[in-house]
Amino acid sequence: MQDLNKINSLHLYTLWKNLSICLLIFIVLISCTRLLPFYLAPVLGLGGAALAYTLLFKGNGKYNCNILLYCTFYCLIIYCVVSITINVLYAWGYIVVPREIIFFNSPYICSLVLMPVSFLTMLYMTVFRKSLFICRECRRLNGDRLERGLHGIVLDRETKIQLWNLTVLFGVLSVVEWYYFLFHYSDVNQNGRDWYVFVWLILIAFLLDEIYFIYRFVNLYLDLKEADELLSPDDIQNMETKTYLRFYVICDEKLFLNPHSIDPSVPYREVFDTPFQTRRSINGISLPEVKMTIERATGVDNGELKFFYGRKFVDNPKNTMLRYFYFLDGKPEDYPKLVVEGEWMDFHELQKLYQNNPGNLSTMLLADMTRLATIILTEKKYNPDGSRRHVLKSYQPVMTISDIRKSHIDFQDDHWIRIAGFNADTSFYHLKKLWRHIIGHEA
Repeated sequence: MQDLNKINSLHLYTLWKNLSICLLIFIVLISCTRLLPFYLAPVLGLGGAALAYTLLFKGNGKYNCNILLYCTFYCLIIYCVVSITINVLYAWGYIVVPREIIFFNSPYICSLVLMPVSFLTMLYMTVFRKSLFICRECRRLNGDRLERGLHGIVLDRETKIQLWNLTVLFGVLSVVEWYYFLFHYSDVNQNGRDWYVFVWLILIAFLLDEIYFIYRFVNLYLDLKEADELLSPDDIQNMETKTYLRFYVICDEKLFLNPHSIDPSVPYREVFDTPFQTRRSINGISLPEVKMTIERATGVDNGELKFFYGRKFVDNPKNTMLRYFYFLDGKPEDYPKLVVEGEWMDFHELQKLYQNNPGNLSTMLLADMTRLATIILTEKKYNPDGSRRHVLKSYQPVMTISDIRKSHIDFQDDHWIRIAGFNADTSFYHLKKLWRHIIGHEA
């Protein structure tokens, strides 16, 4: 599984590029609001939001982390809504606000509204990052952070740094802008220093932030390259196609696991994992070949093979990993010696280990257990449309191995994963569902 310990250099570049695009959108918005008629401010904001939306959902690829474009889109949408609302209420005489935040007046100071709105939006996005629609979709398509190996670890860390960086930046600029406006600005005697604070200070802060991240990503690139943890487009092109097979051997209510496995993502530490893994240098493999592979690996030829799910590697789409269940009849005692090293583990004990000591499980086993439990428990709790199957909200279903064997659920289908993240128990469910319908992204 050494392929998971490398990261595609293009994905690393895209992570920096998305940040640069977001900063550029804010720079252009603030500059154009100053240069063009002030009443065009909402139009410019919506234009920036449209650009972020287009790049977010149309042209950036499913393997890249696009959360900054997502945040920028909502920052600008909320900014326009807040600005228009303030202007309407001001025009109707419901509120009294400084005339500098009314875009029909001159001068209109865009940053007095844009910076606080962006700060609050970014703060929300940063704190609730894992529950955001785009992050749930990313995990559904590409697997969680641990399953994606080095790619997931690096992107998760750098994305978190970028989000907190922008949140702090918008927060500091909000304080500076409003402090200067309240205590040093005079609408009677406007001068060049005012516009230096309200425009140029922000532009310089964004440019310095860009320079910092250029420096950071160059050093990150060099560190990964020196450690031989980068994949260039040429490396991927020259690699042979591989199919990885991963089997979970199950008998009664127990799984066969090796407690002394070594996880490439967490070296020098033994973890529980399935010992039945193999690699084939081919693109795709027939079901009879899969069955023959697990029969040779276990020494048992009368088991029932069931497909779990498959996924391409994030940083090398030439490689695919397929997971299977292999059910053995009878009791574990009937199979005292399988071909490989390992032991039978009660599924209930595995669940306790998963909940209380997940570090003792391999990253792959954690990811597969998460997907399995999420799909089975969600299907028991909700209908396909997201409504609850049971009236009692306190109802919590349980999962057994027999659920896996007798289930007719297609574990490759992500429908129940989406329902798990967005269902009738979600806060403001109907309002969020309406908004997703408006922007064309249903759960």
